[in-house]
Amino acid sequence: MTASKSSRARNARSGAQAAAARNGTAVKSGTAAKAGAGVRTAAGNGGASRNGAATRNGGNGQLRNGAGRGSAARRAGDVPVTPIAPGPALWLQITTFALALAGLGVSIYLTIAHFTESTLAGCSETKGLVNCTKVTTSAQSYVFGIPVAVLGLAFYLFAVVIMSPWAWRAARREIHLLRIASLVVGIGFVLYLLYAELFLIGSICLYCTSVHVITFVLFVLTMLAVAGWGLRPGAAWPQKLTPRRKTSADPVSA
Repeated sequence: MTASKSSRARNARSGAQAAAARNGTAVKSGTAAKAGAGVRTAAGNGGASRNGAATRNGGNGQLRNGAGRGSAARRAGDVPVTPIAPGPALWLQITTFALALAGLGVSIYLTIAHFTESTLAGCSETKGLVNCTKVTTSAQSYVFGIPVAVLGLAFYLFAVVIMSPWAWRAARREIHLLRIASLVVGIGFVLYLLYAELFLIGSICLYCTSVHVITFVLFVLTMLAVAGWGLRPGAAWPQKLTPRRKTSADPVSA
């Protein structure tokens, strides 16, 4: 009995020690697990911090790069610029300017002939329909006491300026309104002179008729410009932006 009790006591102590050993291992394992989890958590937190820092640094870098590209673009003059509007078609600008110069030349010649009382070259002085001297010396050759030749000279001096390509390209509406108004007055004056030549004088002057034709053509071309490009031909012309030049800061496409 005593021996059996002793063996049972030893077995109980052995079991208790084994259980204690197992519990210690479990505790140590749990501690290690928790420690490992802590390390992993810390590592994860560190990684997140590093990622966040990298993200912030990347964002700052992008901002700095964007600012650098913008500065480089401004320095290189890459901002699109709207050019000055060219006005109506080039042929119309050149044609009206050339006609104005031709009218000015004829007006200068008529003015010189009026004050020198010289005969106009190539113009008949017969009693027929064409008689330049009869026209230039008639009472209708003066308007408000001013020679018609001088009025024509003043008109075409203004026409050369207002019909120049620089005036056609102007963006100010007043310049184009002045052109229209001057030609309306000019065509009205031409109609009066034609009436005077045909019904009051009974003769025509070839040089005067050439000035009348030039004025009429200028009037028609100006009205065509108004119909096609409006009252501000220089400002109504389609405008295009200049392409932006590439710089070293631009990203390279794949």
